[in-house]
Amino acid sequence: MKYKETLTNSAEHGIINQTDFFDKEISNADKIDGYYIVDHDDFVYNPRISSLAPVGPINRNKLNRSGVMSPLYTVFRTHDINTLYLEWFFKSDTWHSFMKFNGDSGARSDRFSIRNDLFFTMPISVPSKEEQALIGAFFEQVDATITLHQRDYSNSLYNSFDSLLAAASSHQQEVNNMLESVSRNDYFCDYYLQWITVYKEGAIRKITMEKYRMTHSWIKRLAPNLKVNELTRVTYQELLNEYAKYHEKQTTMDFHHQIKCAILDAVDEGLIDRDPTRKAIIKGKTPRNKKPKFLNQYELHQMLDTLELGKDADWEWFILLVAKTGMRFSEALALTPADFDFGHQIVSVNKTYNYKGDDGGFLPTKNNSSIRKIQIDWRTVVQFSELVKDIPNDQPIFVNKRPFNSTVNGILARHCKEAGVPVITIHGLRHTHASILLFAGVSIASVARRLGHSSMNTTQKTYLHIIQELENKDINIVMRSLSELD
Repeated sequence: MKYKETLTNSAEHGIINQTDFFDKEISNADKIDGYYIVDHDDFVYNPRISSLAPVGPINRNKLNRSGVMSPLYTVFRTHDINTLYLEWFFKSDTWHSFMKFNGDSGARSDRFSIRNDLFFTMPISVPSKEEQALIGAFFEQVDATITLHQRDYSNSLYNSFDSLLAAASSHQQEVNNMLESVSRNDYFCDYYLQWITVYKEGAIRKITMEKYRMTHSWIKRLAPNLKVNELTRVTYQELLNEYAKYHEKQTTMDFHHQIKCAILDAVDEGLIDRDPTRKAIIKGKTPRNKKPKFLNQYELHQMLDTLELGKDADWEWFILLVAKTGMRFSEALALTPADFDFGHQIVSVNKTYNYKGDDGGFLPTKNNSSIRKIQIDWRTVVQFSELVKDIPNDQPIFVNKRPFNSTVNGILARHCKEAGVPVITIHGLRHTHASILLFAGVSIASVARRLGHSSMNTTQKTYLHIIQELENKDINIVMRSLSELD
């Protein structure tokens, strides 16, 4: 069996194809006796020059396929540790200190080797999985926003990992102390508040945390005297039914999912004997007639024709860019000239703008999947290369004072009315972008990646009506083709 990649671990680029590093293939991928067969989640390091060649996963350079590596390397796989967290651990001062203290120095001062028996007994601080993911994503985001002339500050970035790790370990101890004080006789609303404080605060975006707090306020309103040990399938279903009187089915489903996570933890901790959320029935009010969320292709063209595109970057240009890329509002606000690669017709999404905060500033993306590169058409390239040429590379293109979603929605509504098309919001432009792509025959997987969805399930769920319409169209084509057969 021949593997497409014969890989090597370079100090500068990490795991790369051997031919990219040596300009020729040193090893023959057909002859793999004794070689490691590695997959994209495997970690690789060179025990003989550990201080130079980084310890990192195969997929760091997007080699999402099997390859082979020389037995000179050490290959290992993780099970209970977040991959991104572990990758950043191996860039920290903690790792380098351990290596220099326990390793054997070579002829050069920057080379140390580590024996495998020492490497695999190395102590690693492991906070909760939620904190691991948060720490890994934080440093990945910071690293992605460092410009080339700022690379000298990379050492301080790695030092920050150790500081953040210490804070996470301290926080984990606080978590354990808080949970030890929980009793089966506590009110469930109090337990839930404690649970979101321990597990969610600081680990999720502020806007998401507000949704959890809203869920807590509804529990306190609907079941203020319900105790943890009184949670059964009946009492839980009654709570859902009460909530459903005031909300539509989808909102009730979200409420159920937010509570269920806390209850399952209570079951694990022995506070509840059995899972009361099992086989829960989700009800809800009849959905209201909703405003249209997207335009068809003709309507979009009509609306875009009304835009007044001047020489300066303003909300008119902002509307055009969102329509062309399908970005989220906060993602488009955070764009700087440095995010455009006009030569390759690409715009990079790697941060968001804190438009809801008084201080503004950049924030991480919604999730890791939101970090992406979006292909743009040549006309957009020409327009925006001219538009941003006098804007500093690291400055937001569209933000010169605090931006408001309502302001941009108002401008978009005016253009919709002028064009004689349904009035939609800026987020509706994102739906419009996705809908047009789906109707054009673009795959769900490609649309999901372009939108930055963490899963194709999100795309399928959001655009189910379009997908069903396309399936019906496909059925008609199939039936017409079959009818024409002799």
